[in-house]
Amino acid sequence: MNEFNQIKSKSKRGGTRPRAGRPTGAASKKTREIANRAADQGITPLEVMIEAMRDAYAKEGAAAAFVYAKDAAPYMHAKLASTEMTGKGGKDLMGAQPTGVLIVPDIMSEADWEKMMLERR
Repeated sequence: MNEFNQIKSKSKRGGTRPRAGRPTGAASKKTREIANRAADQGITPLEVMIEAMRDAYAKEGAAAAFVYAKDAAPYMHAKLASTEMTGKGGKDLMGAQPTGVLIVPDIMSEADWEKMMLERR
């Protein structure tokens, strides 16, 4: 077995590992360096968008400033995520809730009524 085959056979082990490498969306060293340099100079893309938004608002009103505000908003405000709440095993958290007025006959005790309702489910 020559040296090339030995190297090739060793490379078949392992494979990709979960969560290995740079996280998605993380800035590289060069990107971070450029961003830091721009921030040191005092003008960042976000500051330019905000300044343009303020100028448009002062001259033409909210409709003109909306374009800039829409672009700047993700950098200033977190996006809200929706979450679905479920109980154990994916069942409804609260279960079926009765609506309206509930009238329990006088001839039935509360325990008998609860038993009857459980049997209906």
